[in-house]
Amino acid sequence: MARQLPKAIRLTDAAAEHLREIMARSEGKYIGLRVGVKNGGCAGMEYTMEYAEAQKPLDEVVEDKGVRILIDPKAILFLIGTEMDYQTEKFSSGFKFNNPNQTDACGCGESVTIEPARL
Repeated sequence: MARQLPKAIRLTDAAAEHLREIMARSEGKYIGLRVGVKNGGCAGMEYTMEYAEAQKPLDEVVEDKGVRILIDPKAILFLIGTEMDYQTEKFSSGFKFNNPNQTDACGCGESVTIEPARL
């Protein structure tokens, strides 16, 4: 019997609500949110997000709380177990990644150090 793998990413209620509102306003233009990681910044990696108009052949698709998240296959091991939140503060608002694979972050919070998940 195969072991059930955890979802690569899950949304908090706040993140799901914000994304559902954005998708509703897009009038069908976007099918979901594409999430990934790329090399960059002083800590080594940066999270990437963009609205997806189409699914790519190797995307991993996660459905959570009515939102479709498409994940670049190269990013999956770096994102397993990640919770994506949306926070509104006094002077800013935005998405925040709570990633158990993240081992460090730069001082400004723009880049992170992430180790691949151990399955």
